[in-house]
Amino acid sequence: MPFVILAILAALPLTGLSSYAMHLVILVVMWSVVGMAWNLLGGYCGQVSFGHAAYFGVGAYTAGILYTKMAISPWWGVPLSIPVVALFSFFLGYIVLRLRGPFFALATLASGEVMRVTAENLVDFTGGTLGIMIQERTWVEKTWYYYIILLVATVTFVLVKKLAESKLGYYFVAIREDQDAAESMGINTTLYKTLALCISGCLTGAAGAFYMNYMGYIDPNVVFALHDISIITIMIVMVGGVATYWGPVVGAVIMVLLAEWIRSIPGLGTAHYTFFGILLIIIIIFLPNGIVGDFPKLKRLLKLQKA
Repeated sequence: MPFVILAILAALPLTGLSSYAMHLVILVVMWSVVGMAWNLLGGYCGQVSFGHAAYFGVGAYTAGILYTKMAISPWWGVPLSIPVVALFSFFLGYIVLRLRGPFFALATLASGEVMRVTAENLVDFTGGTLGIMIQERTWVEKTWYYYIILLVATVTFVLVKKLAESKLGYYFVAIREDQDAAESMGINTTLYKTLALCISGCLTGAAGAFYMNYMGYIDPNVVFALHDISIITIMIVMVGGVATYWGPVVGAVIMVLLAEWIRSIPGLGTAHYTFFGILLIIIIIFLPNGIVGDFPKLKRLLKLQKA
């Protein structure tokens, strides 16, 4: 089944989609990557992060600074963001992973805001609030951008699936269910939480580096945004299904298309945040495990409505 879906996705640009439609598909795939990355840490390991904008932004600025300061193609930022974000995640994890529950969540939230303020003030290095712009775009047409992010998404999906089904994944779930019990069984919870955080951060950073190349412009309020990056990432996973393989993909499709549809309605502006909140409340009440996690329940509800 995954190979069939991959083949369909690979053939998608050949169907003659418009530039706008391709843009939406690229955004869906990119957000799927970020959602799958968060799901590894928050869904399987149980460490609910409100600061994934920090990793996204560090990845984006890695690509942007390579271009502006070193005259290197920003595409190198996609692979080079992995060691950069890994070091950043390790350092951040050393601080925030000492905390649990809501204290961990608040610490990660603060990390994103700290990075945003830092990027705004390091004007000579990051461009400050003016941000970074790529003057010469690699391609005008969107096909190759799509194939690059599809490759990143495929690698992310396979990696998360392999990790979740490995001994490492069982350690993650044990930590999520009861950290004290996991420690009593000899599991080094600090080590495995750090691994989950670093892998999740690296995947998110790669998506951020792609975003820099695709959009051609970033600033601190865009890539370190709490509501547009961190919160949306959590909502994508919650709507699609926490600790499921396809949940982040389904969530990304729903959230991206819903946001674009609402923005297209005159006068609504940023009202999509209101609709997102309503949708999340409905999901929590009726489908607490998300659309994918509670799909059998969803089918039963739909059958009852038809009856």
